[in-house]
Amino acid sequence: MTESESFELAQFLKQKRLVTGLSQKDIAEKLGYSTSQFISNWERGVSQPPLHTLRKLSELYKINADEMFNVLLKSTIAQVEVDLKRKFYSNEAPI
Repeated sequence: MTESESFELAQFLKQKRLVTGLSQKDIAEKLGYSTSQFISNWERGVSQPPLHTLRKLSELYKINADEMFNVLLKSTIAQVEVDLKRKFYSNEAPI
């Protein structure tokens, strides 16, 4: 898995925000957050927005909810694959 697959959702969120011409602060205010740090964390792949927030972001970014879902699904599957491989091949795994 490449780094771009790992951070696909983060990159997608940043790209769509930039296309709409909104700042991280604009998005934070529209979502009711007191700081834009949440949005920064999402766009850097540090954390992911809650599912209900992803639906709201679809509306704010004027994109189809299915497009957002598909990016989320692909990103989630990629992360599960990384986690599972790490656990499966770990030398600390009990036999």
